[in-house]
Amino acid sequence: MVVDELDAAEVDRIFHALADATRRDILAQVIRSEQSVSALAQHYPMSFAAVQKHVAVLERALLVTKKRRGREQIVHGDLAALRKATRLLGAYEEIWRYRTGQIEQILAED
Repeated sequence: MVVDELDAAEVDRIFHALADATRRDILAQVIRSEQSVSALAQHYPMSFAAVQKHVAVLERALLVTKKRRGREQIVHGDLAALRKATRLLGAYEEIWRYRTGQIEQILAED
């Protein structure tokens, strides 16, 4: 099960990163096409430093990677990490589907 493949700290970092709407939007943008942190900062009504902090949170969760190109930091989405998060959520869905199935079975017995 995916939940067992990830340690608790890694799961915490993924959910923390995806819990913020700006970070989810940044992730969606860099999955569509790589962008510099400067280019990303132009999309949001916040400082460059604030956007850079959001990118750092995504990077710690391994959802994005940054590479230096000249004077710019280019941000790339990591589809493998995103697939891992998707499988993690699917595993939780599977647990809940099992539980609701058990409840339905108990109710049907009465």
